[in-house]
Amino acid sequence: MTRRALRVGNASGFYGDRFDAVREMLTGGPLDVLTGDYLAELTMLILGRDRLKNPDLGYAKTFLKQLEEGLGLAHDRGVRIVTNAGGLNPAGLAAAVRALAAKVGVPVSVAHVEGDDLMPYGQDALTANAYLGGAGITACLRAGADVVVTGRVTDAALVSGPAAWWFDWGPQDYDRLAGAVVAGHVLECGTQATGGNYSFFTRYDVSRPGFPLAEIAEDGSSVITKHSGTGGAVTVGTVTAQLLYETQGVRYLGPDVTARLDTVRLSAADTDRVAISGVRGEAPPGTLKAGVTRIGGWRNEVVFVLTGLDVEAKAALVRAQLAGLLAGVSSAEWTLARTDHEDAETQEAASALLRLVVRDPSPDRVGRPLTSAAIELALASYPGFHVTAPPAAAQPYGVFTATAVATDAVPHTAVLPDGTRLPVPAARSQVPAARSQVPAARSQVPAAPLPDTGAGDPGQREPAPPGAPPGRGPGPAGPPPPATAAHRAGATRRVALGRILGARSGDKGGDANVGVWAESGPAWEWAREALTVEAFKALLPETAPLEVTRHELPNLRALNFTVTGLLGDGVASGHRFDPQAKALGEWLRARHLDVPAHLLPRGGGGPDSPTPAPEGTR
Repeated sequence: MTRRALRVGNASGFYGDRFDAVREMLTGGPLDVLTGDYLAELTMLILGRDRLKNPDLGYAKTFLKQLEEGLGLAHDRGVRIVTNAGGLNPAGLAAAVRALAAKVGVPVSVAHVEGDDLMPYGQDALTANAYLGGAGITACLRAGADVVVTGRVTDAALVSGPAAWWFDWGPQDYDRLAGAVVAGHVLECGTQATGGNYSFFTRYDVSRPGFPLAEIAEDGSSVITKHSGTGGAVTVGTVTAQLLYETQGVRYLGPDVTARLDTVRLSAADTDRVAISGVRGEAPPGTLKAGVTRIGGWRNEVVFVLTGLDVEAKAALVRAQLAGLLAGVSSAEWTLARTDHEDAETQEAASALLRLVVRDPSPDRVGRPLTSAAIELALASYPGFHVTAPPAAAQPYGVFTATAVATDAVPHTAVLPDGTRLPVPAARSQVPAARSQVPAARSQVPAAPLPDTGAGDPGQREPAPPGAPPGRGPGPAGPPPPATAAHRAGATRRVALGRILGARSGDKGGDANVGVWAESGPAWEWAREALTVEAFKALLPETAPLEVTRHELPNLRALNFTVTGLLGDGVASGHRFDPQAKALGEWLRARHLDVPAHLLPRGGGGPDSPTPAPEGTR
């Protein structure tokens, strides 16, 4: 007998997301499972520092506060709660949930998943965690748990684990598991699936978007939607944007299954309802991704405000005045942001920002003496000297690295409500021939197995020039994008790329990804030909000296670019102005290209033009 669809919602996309979301999701409409994603690379560093101060911590404390009201609401409505808020201490959070339940008088059974913690890992690691799959969650739910707390599992496992429990899927139900993983990836970042951070946000009221939910069917297909009456929108476009977020190839590697993103099909089922179908799955790799955080050293910064005339000369003067002081510092990076406008009507609009970021293994060399020395220039430097903040002490910064560990070497364990410790068997990787059932897309993706690091699969790639330092930029702007047949087809207009294309970008350790999609078939065919790796590098000169890999996802009318090393040692090191590459896609959309005039919306693609073709089936 076919079981009805599983209705699973999400109430958190990161540690610090909307506090009221748990209550909103539990009271806004029917749910079977409520998930919460609290972990990210930076979060693990934060929790690691918490654990150093107090070994009983290491979990997301916000979640426990949300449960003060949410635990009773979930119990009354029969909703199971699954969260990775356990972070570095899932057992500790599970115990805290039990204590809270006793305090508020709500009878719930609590289980947790552990085994991801790989510490001690080397001499200088702060945290080291393998990314587990959803099988431990499945085991806890099968044992009757009302609340399941995990440590570092993949974000999508929070959905695929409950789906496998609900439908009693086996470990080799690859297509079904892959469908649930794709639904989980759409939900994991919360309101990014309902209009948050969306390129075409002006079409909708996104002042307070509702959190997303998925109705997952027994065959693994799903419908993405949200509670009735909540803000934002669920469209083919918003779901496409989230599907492209922080992915690095057409094969989305996971501990339980490899999901083929080039098989995903989206269609508008109704208002605020998008159907996901056709997802094919393959065997998982024989390794798990592991994230390791370390304290990389100490950093500090000073931002000088340069107002009015001679901005370049003022910047050169400050750099020369501090050159001697910076000679002994391990790393000193200057960035001049020309935010100034000529003949500006406000002082702020007439000002540019000169940012100095210093790093060193020793806090003494980049501490308050250095920033104080910068302030001592106040009466002896450029006219109009001032800075954005007073002198500050050095702060530690983190470094994130990803590696791979053998799946069999990680003791994935479900700790059931009665305290039973149940080992979770590792999912078995199958022979590569199993992949031949799905033809590769035009993205030049080979049928060979992927690297075991979880970094994605090879696509159209242009390597970094010899000797190019990783994560450094900007490089040479290079030649303009080459003329292609698509460029030459009829009249063109030079407009911002974002007039016909959407984009979303993000980080994976030191790498950045930019997903770009078209809303119409003709715009997709043009983008497919025009946006080569060479063109991408010319449009974003900071990427020019780096390795850029390009993947095509024709079903989504999308391209996905991975920029290796753009973010240096990752978000915790604060390498760039935009350390998580969140706005990299919007920078790309703001760059100008010669676009065939027939692709532009009425009015020629100017700022006030009507929107492109409506979002439909993809």
